[in-house]
Amino acid sequence: MHQLSGWLLCTSESKACPSEADFFFNYVVMSCDFCVNKGKKRNTTRTIIIIVFPTIIAIILVISICIVLRLRKPMDSFEMDQITSVESLQFDFSTIKAATYNFSDANKLGKGGFEEVHRGRLLDGQEIAVKKLSRNSRQGDLEFKNEVLLVAKLQHRNLVRLLGFCLEGSERLLIYEFIPNTSLDHYIFDPKKHANLDWEMRYKIIRGIARGILYLHEDS
Repeated sequence: MHQLSGWLLCTSESKACPSEADFFFNYVVMSCDFCVNKGKKRNTTRTIIIIVFPTIIAIILVISICIVLRLRKPMDSFEMDQITSVESLQFDFSTIKAATYNFSDANKLGKGGFEEVHRGRLLDGQEIAVKKLSRNSRQGDLEFKNEVLLVAKLQHRNLVRLLGFCLEGSERLLIYEFIPNTSLDHYIFDPKKHANLDWEMRYKIIRGIARGILYLHEDS
C-alpha cells in the first residue's frame, strides 16, 4: 500500500486533479470521478456557506433593530411624561417678579455666593421664598429641569418643599414654601434668641433634622 498526497493522477483525460486529502492505493490507478465528485462536494459546501452566513447576519441585525426600537419607545414616552411633569411646576416670570415686588431689597431674606433669596406673595395669598440663582451657572436648561423634578419629588414634613421653578432667558428661579421663623442659625448664634432654645426644644430640632436626613438616604 502506497500513499499519494497533494495530487491524484486521473487516467481518463491524462491530467492531475488537486486534492486536499491523502489517498492510498495499491498500484491501481484511481478514476477521475473521485476528483470530480470531491470538487462538486466542496463547491456545494462553499455555496451553502456563502448563502446561509449573510442570511443569518441579516436576521440577527433585523432582530436587534426591532429590540432597540421596542425598548426606545417606552423610554421616549417616559421622557415626554417627565417633561410634562416639569412644565406643570413652572411659574411665569412676571408672576414671580410681581410677587417679590421686582426682587426688591426690602423683600430680600438673604444672599449667598451663588444665589439671592427673596420673600414673595402670590395672588392667592400664599407666601413663597424665591431663590434667584447666579447667571454664571453653566448648567443647561434640561439639567436644571431634571434637578427641579428630583427635588420636587422630595416630600417630607422636615424638608422645605419646592413648589416650582421659573426659567426665563438667563434667569433661573426656585420657588419654595416660605418658612416664617427664619433660619435656625438665627436662634443658635443670637445671644438673646439663644436663651429660648432649652434642651427639650433642641432635642426636638435634632430629632426633626435626623428624620429629614433619614428620609433623604432611605426613602427618597
